[in-house]
Amino acid sequence: MTTDSSSTSSRSRTTADGISTFKGQERALRADRLGTGGLLLSVLAATAPLMVVAGVMPTTFAVMGIVGQPLLFVILGVVLVLFSLGYAEMSRHVHNAGAFYAYISRGLGGTAGAGAALVALVAYNALQVGIYGIFGFEVSGLFATYADLEVAWWIPALVAVLAVGALGWLKIDVNARVLGVLLVIEVLLVVVFDIAAVADPGKEGLSLHAFNPDTLTGAGVGTALCFCIAAFLGFEQAPVYAEETSRPHVLVPRVMFLAVTGVAVFFALSSWALTVATGPAGIVGASQEQSAGLLFFLTEDRLGGTFTDVLHILFVTGMFAAMLSFHNVVARYAFAMGREGLLPAAFGRTTGTSGAPGTGSLLQTVIAAVLVLAFALTDDKPTGDPTAPVLHLFTWGGNIGALGVIVLMAIASLSVVVFFVRRGAAGAQSWRLVTSALAGIALVVIAGYTVKDFDVLVGAGPDSSLSWILPGIIGLALVVGLVQGAVLRARAPERHARIGLGNEAFQLEKEAERTS
Repeated sequence: MTTDSSSTSSRSRTTADGISTFKGQERALRADRLGTGGLLLSVLAATAPLMVVAGVMPTTFAVMGIVGQPLLFVILGVVLVLFSLGYAEMSRHVHNAGAFYAYISRGLGGTAGAGAALVALVAYNALQVGIYGIFGFEVSGLFATYADLEVAWWIPALVAVLAVGALGWLKIDVNARVLGVLLVIEVLLVVVFDIAAVADPGKEGLSLHAFNPDTLTGAGVGTALCFCIAAFLGFEQAPVYAEETSRPHVLVPRVMFLAVTGVAVFFALSSWALTVATGPAGIVGASQEQSAGLLFFLTEDRLGGTFTDVLHILFVTGMFAAMLSFHNVVARYAFAMGREGLLPAAFGRTTGTSGAPGTGSLLQTVIAAVLVLAFALTDDKPTGDPTAPVLHLFTWGGNIGALGVIVLMAIASLSVVVFFVRRGAAGAQSWRLVTSALAGIALVVIAGYTVKDFDVLVGAGPDSSLSWILPGIIGLALVVGLVQGAVLRARAPERHARIGLGNEAFQLEKEAERTS
């Protein structure tokens, strides 16, 4: 088949590295945009440290009655380090914005990769959109407290949707600077509280009782693990940005280990500081009484009203940083899926001079806007409960997303083992395969507890249909993705062969064009 070269050049060109571009749209993300610092900040912003300390930790203490939450963070840190050993090693061989699904494709095949891709898209969308509920609620509260204005929660939520969408079109290094400033400030404020709590402990003094294994007895430990592992979500995102770093084989593993160890230590110490401030014997009761206001109650007493006011504001900006971080991840998953034929091709092209995955960013913005509006129209009407967006949009979205990522990590652990065995590297990588297998088993157990206790996680009754409908969303995404992969394998084997290949898929496409 022949083509008119002048016509072709007007529509497309090929860069020096063999990557096709179409009318100013590149089908690869721009390299060399992120160094160690920028990548680390982009990843850590998703963990929303202030939101975890002010929201997740008191909730876990209150609902589960487990004093040993600091020890749980240590245990989970060990599990996730074991997971990271194999995951990071695989990142040296696979550089693809599809991250989880790309790794799973390389180990378990394109059909499994298609299933993982849709799970990732649903899970990260759920995590990102869920935060809009609590963000809108908190901003509404700030207006009421400091400006004496009644503002419906969905108004600041929609403003945030538009702001995040606009930032998603900018260069990733610009996003990293925004995330970095917000992250550093909120971490510093939490550290100030930690120091203040240690300097002025409760009546039990500097007790280490929260690290005693005896505090982890009881039926609520499994569910408490589900709460706590959600606090780590974000560290696994480093490979998503691999194509936008200068040395992905070096930077991605480095950032993953820095992130997971840093998060484990930071959250273990911060949750311990909460127990020190109230006393281990009083932490559960104080959390049940103050709920998400516990941190602010404790800082008001020790650091004064001005510090607490600033903390409230940074609580909101930290949520914004997390939303932007998850937005960037969703956009890049959509980009990778569009590039490899799992979504329409339009999603597989970057836009403008920023080199950002603009169509994927737009998709995420539309999904967020539609869901926020849906909750605004229906969620709090029957009861008039102003906390409904927090209790529903935030808890539903957060737990659906957390379950999805836990499932992806478990499958990725298996994929790491299969990947290196198939390459004949089982001997050389034997200890990493063992750590991946151990991590995979632990993650399967946590996923089982998450499904079993989903009613507790979302605050529904044990007989509520939500206990199977909400986790069923992840199951449905996996099944639909697997079906899509099977159909592609049967009807479009060339597209199926591209799943998980990333930039390498361009070489297959070019070869097909030459032979057609």
